[in-house]
Amino acid sequence: MKGILLAGGTGTRLLPLTAITSKQLLPVYDRPMIFYPLNTLIKAGIRDILIIVAPDHSGHFLNLLGSMFRKFGVNISFVVQKQPRGIADAFVLAEDFIDNESTVLVLGDNIFEDDFSEAIQTFESGGRIFAKEVPDPERFGVVEFNKNYEVISIEEKPVVPKSQFAIPGIYIFDKDVVEVAKKLKPSKRGELEITDLHKHYLKKKMLDVRVIDGAYFDTGTHESLFMAGSYARDHDFHSRFHPMVNEAIAEFNTEFKKVVSLKK
Repeated sequence: MKGILLAGGTGTRLLPLTAITSKQLLPVYDRPMIFYPLNTLIKAGIRDILIIVAPDHSGHFLNLLGSMFRKFGVNISFVVQKQPRGIADAFVLAEDFIDNESTVLVLGDNIFEDDFSEAIQTFESGGRIFAKEVPDPERFGVVEFNKNYEVISIEEKPVVPKSQFAIPGIYIFDKDVVEVAKKLKPSKRGELEITDLHKHYLKKKMLDVRVIDGAYFDTGTHESLFMAGSYARDHDFHSRFHPMVNEAIAEFNTEFKKVVSLKK
């Protein structure tokens, strides 16, 4: 299983914060946002991870993560997305990286409390999405499913939602996703939509869903970014990070302080 973190885009809703760095490198309590989805993948046993970044701040990601996890056996590579072309474009950009294996894609600004290990490790074929019950599903992509967790319908920001379950930014697909994504037609906004990928697998009756219960944050606004940081602080979120991630951050901090002291 391969892992992809989509950390491109311009983050205009978070200006002026994103005028100086990528949204996914902004702090969520005491660590950059990118470590949260990275932890989701590492905790599930994924060790080959591709991070898709925007060109303006690509060097920032490399400086932070370029060699941080090498000694732990986690291989992190990067690819630049020159312009935002939709979530599904990640699979086109990552074709060589995926190399005919199944893939987990996590949006770099989505923070999850749940452990996805079982859902990822039991995946076999087709597609698997996730569902989070929310009070305002009309703001999201909405999934309707039966008691066997088989998907019945998917709608993008429906006026009258068929369920209270939103689709958050973590998706699992088999190796066929690359060819499917390459054949998608851009939407009216000129992007390759993840919803169209879902509907392709749904049409073939190869899409299932898992419900998540823990906290979930889409940190694309100032308010949600603040709430995520407050939650991480108040619920000792970081004590549940994979030990490898916490150790890697601690070693980075130590080495960085040594470099700074030598420059004085």
